[in-house]
Amino acid sequence: MRTMLAGCLLMAATLALGQIPEDVSLEPVLGEGELKAPLGVKHAGDGSGRLFIVEQGGAIRVLTAEGSLLTTPFIDIGSLITLSGERGLLDIAFHPQFGSNGRFYLHYSAGTNRPAGTQPGDTLVAQFSVTANPNIASSTPDRIILTVRQDFSNHNGGQMRFGPDGYLYIGLGDGGSSNDPCNRSQTLDPAAIMTDGSCSADRSVALLGKMLRIDVDRTTKAGANNLCAARSDGSAEYAVPTENPFADQLDRCGEVLFYGLRNPWRWSFDRETQDLWIGDVGQNTWEEVSRVPWPLAGGENLGWNICEGRFMRGSVSVPCSLASSLLPILSYRTGQDGNCSITGGYRYRGPVTSLRGRYVFGDFCSGRVWFARRDNASWTAEVFGSAGGNIRSFGEDEAGNLYVLANSTLQRFNGMQDVIFTDGFER
Repeated sequence: MRTMLAGCLLMAATLALGQIPEDVSLEPVLGEGELKAPLGVKHAGDGSGRLFIVEQGGAIRVLTAEGSLLTTPFIDIGSLITLSGERGLLDIAFHPQFGSNGRFYLHYSAGTNRPAGTQPGDTLVAQFSVTANPNIASSTPDRIILTVRQDFSNHNGGQMRFGPDGYLYIGLGDGGSSNDPCNRSQTLDPAAIMTDGSCSADRSVALLGKMLRIDVDRTTKAGANNLCAARSDGSAEYAVPTENPFADQLDRCGEVLFYGLRNPWRWSFDRETQDLWIGDVGQNTWEEVSRVPWPLAGGENLGWNICEGRFMRGSVSVPCSLASSLLPILSYRTGQDGNCSITGGYRYRGPVTSLRGRYVFGDFCSGRVWFARRDNASWTAEVFGSAGGNIRSFGEDEAGNLYVLANSTLQRFNGMQDVIFTDGFER
């Protein structure tokens, strides 16, 4: 997200006309006032049917399978965070074995009550655990997994997810301000980080503007390594997967999967193909959606801050000339028609027949929602309609139903579903 923004329409890929399914509607689940600054919605993958709604102020609310919003939060870490602008509690990720081990991870901005050596606003990823009551978790971290210094107060990224490989993926923004003044997105060698002006000299800033992939089920012992968020003695509460592209390169950060991101506020895995879909917020010219096919080779450069969308930064006509950069499959103009800040979504794999296979995303400022579909070798998109407010996030439940958080409301996409009759045939 951004604090001050401007917006768009005009897809880089041709807009498909007349392709919006007529049966699809966006229906309210929770109305205005029931949630407070909600930023994300996730399921735990534990078979409970619950949804967990992240509120920026530090609380996570539980929506039961029966549709009841519990009064008591699942967890409230308001005393641990800095809450301002784009800072706060930004996301939750449930361990793949959450149903048996009760572990989950929070991404938040460090507050007054923070680990030694960190500063207010630094990125923290911490492990927490559920109590004997499945709807209540302990607000005391089991352990701090990693911390990353922030140069400025904006562009923190936010999204975390466990991938199909069981590793934790963390999307981080470029450190803030505008136009990436510290060149974090394109800096891979931690020894080459900029330290002028407001640019921090902390080694961890080499992780900004990147997608990270770490193993939280292993730790790293003290000693020499290339972990850029390790403690001063080299130890860490995580390890780097050997599959990471820079795992063995001492002039690189082993945590990095790929780079060249501005602010990947919301992104997702396709639950069918496992492809990674990233909505990356633009500067002043292009909002973009990138698709990284599974299996993830790693090492890709998504272009920022040299390129923006499919063009050179700030241009609407000069193609991106960055060698081997991964260009977005969809983009639209920042600052047009009230659009200004993309909110990445999901490729729909739920029960609504006519939506299956479409990528659904939106814009924070205009509240518009787009449906994108594959058209031969390219992707085309068309406006579905409005969610009626600032689109903060999309989310799935265990069955694949898709939700959108707009302002303080939670809404769900509904439509015609396949009907399986007792003779086993679909009609």
